[in-house]
Parts: sequence; structure tokens; C-alpha cells
Amino acid sequence: MENRIDKRLNLLKSEGKKAFTTYMTAGLPDMDKCIEIIKAQDEAGIDIIELGVPFSDPVADGPVIQNASYKAILNGVTLEKVFDMVEKLRKTCEVPLVFMMYYNTILHYGLDNFAKKCQNVGVDGLIVPDLPYEEQGPLCEALQKVEGAPYLLQLVSPVSKDRIPMILENAKGYVYCVSSMGVTGQDKAFYNHVEKYLSEVKAISKIPIMMGFGIRTASDVEQYKSIIDGAIVGSYFIKYMENNNYDLEKIKEYIRTFKEEF
Repeated sequence: MENRIDKRLNLLKSEGKKAFTTYMTAGLPDMDKCIEIIKAQDEAGIDIIELGVPFSDPVADGPVIQNASYKAILNGVTLEKVFDMVEKLRKTCEVPLVFMMYYNTILHYGLDNFAKKCQNVGVDGLIVPDLPYEEQGPLCEALQKVEGAPYLLQLVSPVSKDRIPMILENAKGYVYCVSSMGVTGQDKAFYNHVEKYLSEVKAISKIPIMMGFGIRTASDVEQYKSIIDGAIVGSYFIKYMENNNYDLEKIKEYIRTFKEEF
């Protein structure tokens, strides 16, 4: 069965369109509302949703996502509950879903059990920001044992440089290009030579490249449209939802506007 990420990105490519991806923390403001928000985004035309699995020490994340993760943990959100939510969601929704999470959570669950559970409930991709390429072997082996298991998506940054060909050699799904130095949520503080960096990644990559970190609106990435295949909005989207009291119509409006302008 074709991975939902490939299916969506191939469709967009055939239509000459760009992919729009949002990040949201699982379980906020609560599990039921979280499902409603995912469905609302799907209705509004979102292409991929990255679902953050709460962790106590999210080293790649800035204050906004750290705080969201903390709130979700206080709400009692666990990996098992996130799996249950995805399983429930999959009865009515086929939007591509990517877990963004930290390796300790996967290790604690057990690599083989984790790979099987992801496939069973319908997780399409994984982003594990604290797992360097050289240490991905055990997780990759566990995923390879399970037919239809999610892709382990690769992150590259401006400091990856000579490592990029190695990191992308067997990459699947899409490449997450970190566009700024530091953590998530910085105000559009893109790396000075981001255009050159993105062009280098694009030249090497056999799969679509997505730009993330510090993006709020489509105009933020306008000058990179000819290079990138999609954009990812995380911290700004979380703040936007909070500021609008998780209003589903406001969420749909934001997604539609970004898609129209992108």
C-alpha cells in the first residue's frame, strides 16, 4: 500500500502545487478537540500534519512548543493515548500524519512494538530530532521488519553540509530542511545563506524538500518557492490556535489562506 505522504506529494507535484504542513502538539487542548482540529485542517486542505508527541525535555523546540508539550503532559497525554487517538481518527480521516517525537519515548515503548503499533494505527512518518543519522540503525531495522511501517524522515540543517549526501541517500517521504540555526519558533530568523543551502539540498535530494522553523505566513517563504516543495509551520500555528481559543473556523481560515497564497 502506498504511503499517504507519497500519495499526497505525488498528487501535488502532478498539479504543480506546493505542500503545506502544520505541526500541533497531540492532546491539546484535549484529545477529543485534537481530533476535531485534525479533521478541520483536513477539510481545509492541509497536506500533512506533524503531530508532536509530548516529551519532558524537547531539546529541538523553543518556548512555545516546550510549553505546549508541558501542558499536554499535565493533561495526562502519553504515547499510548496518542496511538488511541490516531486509531480513532483513522476511521474517518486519511490525512498524512507524522509523529514528531524524541527517541527516549520510542526506546521506552520498545522499538519493535513501536514499529508495529505505528503501522497498525496508521502513522505515516516519524521525525526524531535527537537521533543522529549514525544512530538510526536500530530504529530503521525495527521499521524495515514491518510492512507499511512509517518512514523515518530526515532532518538537515545548514551545518549538515558535507553530510547531506549521506543523510539523504536512502531518505523517504520528504526532507525536513531546518531554515534557521537554533530551536523552533524563532521569528523568521532564517540562516543568512538559506537560499544557497536549500538549493544544495534540492540538487542532492531525490524526494521533496520542505522548509521549516520560523515560518508564519506564505509570504515568509515566497522567495524560496522555486526551490522548495513545501513549508512547515509549527510554533506560530500553536500560538494562533491558542489565541483563537482553538476555534475550528479560524483554523480552517488560516489553512485555506496559506494554501491560496502559497
